[in-house]
Amino acid sequence: MRVWTRRRLLTLAATAVSAAGLAATTALPARAAAGAARPGTGDIADALRALPGLRLIEERQDAGPGYRHFVLGLRQPVDHRNPAAGAFEQRLTLLHTAGDRPMVLTTTGYHAVISPWRSEPTILLGANQLQVEHRYFGTSRPAGTDYAHLTIRQAADDHHRVVRLFRRLYPGAWISTGSSKGGMATVYHRRFHPQDVDGTVVYSAPNNVDDRDDSAHLRFLETVGTPAGREAVKAAQRRLLLKRAEMVARYEAWAAATNDTFRIIGSADQAFEIAVLRVLFMFWQRGSAADVATIPGPEATADELYTWLDDTAGLHFYADTAARRYVPYWYQIGTQLGYGDVPTGHVADLLRHSGGIEARIFVPRDIPMAFDAAAMPDIDRWVRRRGSRLLFVYGTQDPSVAEHFQPGGADSQVLWVPGGNHGADIADLSPADRASAEEALFRWAGQEYFTHTLGT
Repeated sequence: MRVWTRRRLLTLAATAVSAAGLAATTALPARAAAGAARPGTGDIADALRALPGLRLIEERQDAGPGYRHFVLGLRQPVDHRNPAAGAFEQRLTLLHTAGDRPMVLTTTGYHAVISPWRSEPTILLGANQLQVEHRYFGTSRPAGTDYAHLTIRQAADDHHRVVRLFRRLYPGAWISTGSSKGGMATVYHRRFHPQDVDGTVVYSAPNNVDDRDDSAHLRFLETVGTPAGREAVKAAQRRLLLKRAEMVARYEAWAAATNDTFRIIGSADQAFEIAVLRVLFMFWQRGSAADVATIPGPEATADELYTWLDDTAGLHFYADTAARRYVPYWYQIGTQLGYGDVPTGHVADLLRHSGGIEARIFVPRDIPMAFDAAAMPDIDRWVRRRGSRLLFVYGTQDPSVAEHFQPGGADSQVLWVPGGNHGADIADLSPADRASAEEALFRWAGQEYFTHTLGT
């Protein structure tokens, strides 16, 4: 088999798409016709309108050369086991280039991104891309405030119905992918519907098998980076808490100016404390060794401290406007996904609020939560024993993956980006590992595809 380099593949993919042009890519391949009811025009928009339960909301005029960008709505059951429970419309986006090219199925695990972004596998393969907004996020919300059907199985069944429907138009290879929570949702989809796709690329996905045991996360945060870097973050946390009154007053002034409130968490003071506790995790998740120099030192002003905290932990996330958007996330954390803890011994004497960074704090108290301790061990067992055609890409300095997936099935691997954080990509891997990852991706997409479409 030919080993395709990333540069060669991207060059050939871009050439093939550009040469075809927009007019050519709007037509469906003949072999898709048998499964799709479509008008004689053969236009992809008409074919989409003919799919049962699918609504073409908008065709956006912002896609790159060789692509068309559609915003779609798919009618989904609220409960896949009980049709009588009603339905909701799930938001999808489609980047279409050609029906005979691979399809990349992706999700952020949260709200859909409406801009015409392309995931790394989509770029590498010159593929179509179908993005699924996670149920209960964005506009993909069942009626009412009941979160009982926000489970990993229900979300996996959403993806399964999407694949079954769109295979009528895209009968070739399917690759699934996602990063962070999107990567988690992608793994869960494979657990319950392992044959839906031909391979899966997962980036920076945590695997919190036992939510009662946070030792891996605590140990990671006490050893990541250099001793000087770790102490600099901890010292900044103490300085922030020692200036609590000034910091909270500024936080409250910001909230008043933006008409925001703190009803979900309870107060600006508690929201500030949570942000300070999380900054140790957030700094290493998104930062690098070079960012240690930006940590405010002993001579830092209150303005510098506040700005650094906001830049690192995102203070707006703990006020109600943003917090409401992420209630489904914290609900999932508190009912199935689990979460890691952070070291607090160095600031214990300065803390005022109980609960630390527990998920319950971020979910309105009238929404019941009960943790399903069997959900993540089941996922972990499947990945270890049967998880095939899975590629995990991780960064060695990412505290999110202190507990990570370890696949044991055929044609699966875990690859690490040295010094990488939560944004690790295939492109960041060592040359040998990058070649291994790309070879797996191309193999799953099918050698016939590359020989026929891109040439040899």
